[in-house]
Amino acid sequence: MIHKTAIIDSKARISNNVRIGPYSIIGPNVHIGENTTIHSHVCILGNTIIGNQNIIYPFASIGNEPQDLKYNGEQTKLTIGNNNIIREHVTISCGTIGGGGETIVGNNCLLMISSHVAHDCILGNNVIIANNVAIGGHAQIADYVVIGGNSAVQQFTRIGKMAMIGGMTGVLKDVIPYSLSIGNRNFLQGLNLIGLRRKDIANEKIISLSNAYKEIFKTDRLTENLIKLNGSFKNNPLVSDVIKFINEDKRRPICTPFSK
Repeated sequence: MIHKTAIIDSKARISNNVRIGPYSIIGPNVHIGENTTIHSHVCILGNTIIGNQNIIYPFASIGNEPQDLKYNGEQTKLTIGNNNIIREHVTISCGTIGGGGETIVGNNCLLMISSHVAHDCILGNNVIIANNVAIGGHAQIADYVVIGGNSAVQQFTRIGKMAMIGGMTGVLKDVIPYSLSIGNRNFLQGLNLIGLRRKDIANEKIISLSNAYKEIFKTDRLTENLIKLNGSFKNNPLVSDVIKFINEDKRRPICTPFSK
């Protein structure tokens, strides 16, 4: 059902069983997938593709121009997957040419009230972003990440799979997979053990990961510590994920227990 007060451009593509509430605005280059619900006073603009069975709450602003002074009206994109919940006052920007041209949100994500996803960010699947979280441009948030309320993620920062960010944390450094990071300027507080157990990961793998964590961060010389890590640890796929993450990208320093 589409409310009679909704303003929908004739060029927009609206799939079957989409509900659009009062006073919502849908731009010409928007594609909305099946069984999606858009509540009242939602604004969806830009080259925006929204998948199936999403729920978007009032006053969300989706696909608007990025908050980047270099942006000059280029044709960039925002792609949102399936089964996401986007709560009130959430803002998600489209991409920029300099950042790859596309902002991506995966499937089964929950973006709580007043959270912001900036241009060229990539969010994986099953990500939870709590209230008032600001994610800067070009950030990469992997699957099953949880970011606590009132946190801020600096641009170009990476957060690895199943990591948890405590509330009111300033994320300036890359956070390894399966870890817990907190602090005004983030540091590691250990592993996300609760999250690992909730995913029914075998205890022996968790213990092995915990032992590897101690070896990796035994000193602040990460490269030397990784070289010394023995083969038995590397046979654990969780440890392999951490090693790959550390070696993969050097734009931001790795968050460690020694971070100041």
